[in-house]
Amino acid sequence: MHQAFVLGAGLGTRLRPLTDQLPKPLIPVFHRPLIEHAFDHLRGAGVREFVVNTHHLPAAYGEAFPDGRHAGAPIHFRHESPERLETAGGIANVRDLLGDAPFFVYNGDILTDLPLERLVNAHREAGNLVTLALRSAGPALHVALDADTGRIVDIHNRLGSGRTDGRLFTGVYVCEPEFHDWLTPGRAESVIPVFLRLIQAGAPLGGVVIDEGRWWDLGSREAYWEAHRQLHATGTGPAVHPEARVAEGAELRGLNVIGPGAEVAAGAVLEDCLLWPGARVEAGARLTGCIVRRGITAAGEHRGADL
Repeated sequence: MHQAFVLGAGLGTRLRPLTDQLPKPLIPVFHRPLIEHAFDHLRGAGVREFVVNTHHLPAAYGEAFPDGRHAGAPIHFRHESPERLETAGGIANVRDLLGDAPFFVYNGDILTDLPLERLVNAHREAGNLVTLALRSAGPALHVALDADTGRIVDIHNRLGSGRTDGRLFTGVYVCEPEFHDWLTPGRAESVIPVFLRLIQAGAPLGGVVIDEGRWWDLGSREAYWEAHRQLHATGTGPAVHPEARVAEGAELRGLNVIGPGAEVAAGAVLEDCLLWPGARVEAGARLTGCIVRRGITAAGEHRGADL
């Protein structure tokens, strides 16, 4: 499976003001845009070409990928305007870019390293039209899976199945090109109603539970922080990037993730802070539990603030 559609058009409202500056898929996670983690994950599964939809702050994608490539793989951007087309509408809108081969769909606001080969193998073996990667635990157990058939039988109990043994939908799935026949070009629509129509029609919508690996939905500030804590605990690179400039006399307490080009002046005190690439902290500033965005200079005393 050589192509992937990565959803990049979300508004990221729960992460404001962080997403006032960048689309959520471009917020830095351990010094790199979140979407680059998705790209690398997919490249490990054989993907060689990416399609990304944009809507909110689209120019930021051009700044992040000026040559339209990641690690040599081409990225095709498709802007949605004036309205955002949601998930199903977004897939329909890039049909010409995806061609006639199976493809991944990958939510742009998640961070995961689940083994994608298990998803691909389950999809091929079952002959499904669409196969969802699921987990057995998590914050939103809304997908009902028939373990005997491997088919999805309900989502959010909207078909009245009454099933209480829900699974978490990871936002990662694989589709056959015939899935486009179930979509309406130009219609702003979530993919969930489309999945429900597949179930009702008896079309093969499958699921596979993959509890290996890690998975985070970075839709909230708390989840964004927790991902950094867990990544640091498992040795995901240096917390202070080698290209960051932390002056002698600055004091770092707890976990501080400081990106390339960020500066911390002498006399500043940081405790459990995230500094995006290009952020700056002035001398004498005292920050606790803060996030400082690119191009922002933090001064004075702040606690739990997004600057």
